[in-house]
Amino acid sequence: MDRAYEGNETRQLVLALEMVPVVPPKSNRIDPWRYDRTLYKKRNKIERLFRRLKGYHRIFSRFEKLDCLFLAFLCFALIVERFDSVNITKSLKLASIRNNLPG
Repeated sequence: MDRAYEGNETRQLVLALEMVPVVPPKSNRIDPWRYDRTLYKKRNKIERLFRRLKGYHRIFSRFEKLDCLFLAFLCFALIVERFDSVNITKSLKLASIRNNLPG
């Protein structure tokens, strides 16, 4: 849910699905609601992770037809991303591995 979808209907749907909406209200809203700012900032990290995973064409093109192979490659990509986030990439040279993967 993003600010573009912060309407009453969408918010009620999210609440009905027993989820916590973390999107702040628009500045021109007459009756603004409270939201968890820290949780909203963490949401940005997840969005950036999905953007980085789009670099793995094998995941977003769904080259692997078997679910177990797709999940294995997804796990591999997440491990590489985790190594990147703690700067182990330079010592293990995982960036070159990632760039030489087929797909």
